[in-house]
Amino acid sequence: MKFGKLEDISNVDFRLPQEPDSNKDVFSSLSNGQPTFYVGCTGWGTKEWKGSYYPTKTKAADFLKEYGQQFNTIELNSTHYGTPKPETLQKWFDDTPDDFKFCPKIHKAISHRKTLGTDSDIIENTMNALSIFQHKLGPCFMQLPPYFGSDRMDSLEHFFDAFPSEFDLSIELRHPSWFEDEIIMDELQDLAISHNIGLLMTDVSGRRDVLHMRVCGDYVMVRFVGNATLTELHETDYQRIDEWVEKIQYYVDQGIKKIFFFPHEPDNILAPELGEYICSRIAENKIIKTRGPRRIDTGQQLNLF
Repeated sequence: MKFGKLEDISNVDFRLPQEPDSNKDVFSSLSNGQPTFYVGCTGWGTKEWKGSYYPTKTKAADFLKEYGQQFNTIELNSTHYGTPKPETLQKWFDDTPDDFKFCPKIHKAISHRKTLGTDSDIIENTMNALSIFQHKLGPCFMQLPPYFGSDRMDSLEHFFDAFPSEFDLSIELRHPSWFEDEIIMDELQDLAISHNIGLLMTDVSGRRDVLHMRVCGDYVMVRFVGNATLTELHETDYQRIDEWVEKIQYYVDQGIKKIFFFPHEPDNILAPELGEYICSRIAENKIIKTRGPRRIDTGQQLNLF
């Protein structure tokens, strides 16, 4: 993800923002239950994972099966460009474990349309197609274009009214006007809560404003953009994850049931390593039920003896 990336991060304050007071009302409405942490990448076709997170001889046709053994969710970006055929969606369903969740990105013909698709049957048709995922359908997310400002709050409300309530949805906003005024964010959060829609949080170097920390229900969706090279995670990646682990503990204590966390790294290569790190920290603290990536044993260490 190139949005908000910086070449020089030396002056970035990576600390998580203060928890908004408005979240207290949301937390007070939540009931107790078994929480689950979901971690996943933006695709399963990264050949560089062979020999580290996929068996060395994995065929491309089996990548999703191996991915599903390592991760329990995916940020499904391909649906932003077109709705796959039913037989394709069914195959993806069949190739993943029972506890797996697909989190599809809403079609750009909806998110980038002036009317947000409310003047046609595209919303209904899209969600009918995605319902093939059945219980494996997690929250969808809609990434609004960078020119979609807070002056279009009415358009967003109209879309919320039209979106079928039986599906979970989170919205990612990028135009700065949404985050410049606490009153606007309060209004947006109230609107989202009233329609049972989430506000996706994006943790990225160059746009700290989009990390708004507004919670709207019993689940949270986070897109985390790290600063790794192609061969090594950056020290700030570990530091930021450590703080997120503390925040996840807080969310669990407040009654959040599901947390979806999507690590982004250059070319996707080290995203599993970051996912493995956060899951190991969560396991250490026994915070929340999860399963996450673990580097496979290729037996190569035997060559050292």
